[in-house]
Amino acid sequence: MQEKILILDFGSQYTQLIARRIRELNVYCEIYPYNKYPTPDESVKGVILSGSPFSVRDEKAPKPDLSQIKGKLPLLGICYGSQYLAHYFGGEVKASNKREYGRANLQYVDSGCALLKDIDAGSQVWMSHGDTIDNLPTNYTVIASTSDVENAAYHIENESTYGIQFHPEVYHSIQGTQLLKNFVVDICGCKQDWTPASFVEMTVKELQAKIGDDRVILGLSGGVDSTVAAMLLHKAIGKNLTCIFVDNGLLRKDEFNDVLEKYVELGLNVVGVDAGNLFLSRLAGVSEPEKKRKIIGSTFIDVFDDESSKVQDAKWLGQGTIYPDVIESLSVNGPSQTIKSHHNVGGLPAYMKLKLVEPLRLLFKDEVRRVGKTLGLPDKFINRHPFPGPGLAIRILGEITKEKVQLLQEADSIFISMLHEYDLYKKVWQAGVILLPVQSVGVMGDERTYENVVALRAVESTDGMTADWSHLPYDFLAKVSNKIINNVRGINRVVYDISSKPPATIEWE
Repeated sequence: MQEKILILDFGSQYTQLIARRIRELNVYCEIYPYNKYPTPDESVKGVILSGSPFSVRDEKAPKPDLSQIKGKLPLLGICYGSQYLAHYFGGEVKASNKREYGRANLQYVDSGCALLKDIDAGSQVWMSHGDTIDNLPTNYTVIASTSDVENAAYHIENESTYGIQFHPEVYHSIQGTQLLKNFVVDICGCKQDWTPASFVEMTVKELQAKIGDDRVILGLSGGVDSTVAAMLLHKAIGKNLTCIFVDNGLLRKDEFNDVLEKYVELGLNVVGVDAGNLFLSRLAGVSEPEKKRKIIGSTFIDVFDDESSKVQDAKWLGQGTIYPDVIESLSVNGPSQTIKSHHNVGGLPAYMKLKLVEPLRLLFKDEVRRVGKTLGLPDKFINRHPFPGPGLAIRILGEITKEKVQLLQEADSIFISMLHEYDLYKKVWQAGVILLPVQSVGVMGDERTYENVVALRAVESTDGMTADWSHLPYDFLAKVSNKIINNVRGINRVVYDISSKPPATIEWE
């Protein structure tokens, strides 16, 4: 049984970050809404209470049932979690006259406390709260203070229960990882045995027990998530896995044949389906971004259903769902407001009557890449930039035609190949070219031109939730622009997108 830490989520923007930091310590953890967590069994070694946008003084503030946790398991309250443990157990939390947002320094540190082992006096931490703990319950002891917050951290006597009003999971808390290690390793006793190799071994055994001799079908996209999911299933059930790779006519230049060939080299049982003309015919005359996505999604379902029906006795549908998707569906406030529809096989109709198998549902994106490396996947898959499910359809603003797709494929191929050539591809998290519904005047030779404009887009990010535009060298951008204009007939102007997310999104549609 895999030992774990439970993280109870009160709606904090940092909850996923807590989990990522703990996973980086090779300790497994799971996030649950504060009011929907499982009864802790012997695998649970400790519990963390997250921060929250609420004040504990609010009438509708989250109030968890800790009767199976507090005093029975090691417990760490972070920000709201610490204030909850103080306010509802005999202390008092008030709105502070000295609100702390951002960097602060620990003036006093009880170095003899297990939670603060190897934490220095003066250590920088990150605060983000308007309330403060004014009075602690009688059996609570202060273990750290800042110049403005006396009760910055505390320990409950005769319990392995701790509270901290700062955020150790944030990079600005310089020794935050050490504090989390003190809690999960020293106080909770976790063995730090959650590694990519152990995950592969455990998952393969679970898949074999779950699936048996049944057949599984899985839709491949060429991206890292679906590829790693396929390799795990292949390792577990071999030829009982049938992969379907659909060419929607909106992939990058030569992508379908190149990726299909790589999949065959990996030993996967893969069926390639050329459905480009069908997708483009259904998209004819459509300009509205959300309508494009829905057409692509429904067409994919039709094609996938048709191919799946050719696989006899298939009982399972494999998907590359990863942990952030799972967390989102279980979040305290429900799924976030839809900014755009997501194109994946999760939209397959119920009449297919397939059971779901999601071998990556416990992993963050960076963990998926590490598992892929452990499985021996080549860099082409592991370090590949994310690519949108609807493909180039949402990088062609306005109506989609075969000619526009070909134009964009050529420009995109130049940009991506030059990122590789100048050793900039790994510096960038995602890159592509956008074909704008704009034409501009130009001069080529002695002739006046009136041709298309494209925008280069390159961003740096860790998870795609936020992103900054990549500060690529000017001379590199000049060479890319020059090569696109000289080699792609129909384009006479190249611009560079310097918008960050937020307020912009990574894609333009």
